[in-house]
Amino acid sequence: MRLVVRNSIPGVAVTIIITFKFPRFPSHAEKEHRKRQLVSKKTNLTSRKTIPIEWGDCDPAQIVYYPRYLAYFDACTTALFQKAGLSKREMLKTYQIVGIPLVDLRVSFKVPSRLSDTVIVESEITEWRRSSFCVRHRLFNKSVLAVECFEIRVWAVVSESEPEQIESRPVPREVIEMFSAGVNHHSVHPKSRREKQ
Repeated sequence: MRLVVRNSIPGVAVTIIITFKFPRFPSHAEKEHRKRQLVSKKTNLTSRKTIPIEWGDCDPAQIVYYPRYLAYFDACTTALFQKAGLSKREMLKTYQIVGIPLVDLRVSFKVPSRLSDTVIVESEITEWRRSSFCVRHRLFNKSVLAVECFEIRVWAVVSESEPEQIESRPVPREVIEMFSAGVNHHSVHPKSRREKQ
């Protein structure tokens, strides 16, 4: 409800306008469309890692020295793959990759973390591309978002034409599927490769 009172000339009657705004209820078709969207929308696997801030992480002002955050986030990416059932060692052997190197990085520092704080990092893959993927890390200190990081990493192998170089390859569909929430996350075993040989 909105009430507007107008009195532009002294001694003249006052005009009062009252407006009622009723909520618009969605139609049956709109409700069904929303249900379909919720059913088809995939949720991402999220990893949570607790990190105690130690003396070696801090600068002389006893706040975390910014490169340490990058080391935290790299370890959190490894933990995310581990949670999906892909230990780094097994992944390198099974898929014959050299790793998942970082090619782009964006970090936003919002609140400092200090010596003896305990922080929690939530990590998830927000986008899968053909041969790369985006990882988002959110570091919370006392439930406050302190640092947010966005990484782009590539699925990398040794180049067949130049063995001293690495190149990207398409991320296997089975790897992508392991990051959908609700999937039974189990370890990948190299023996499946041996069976094919």
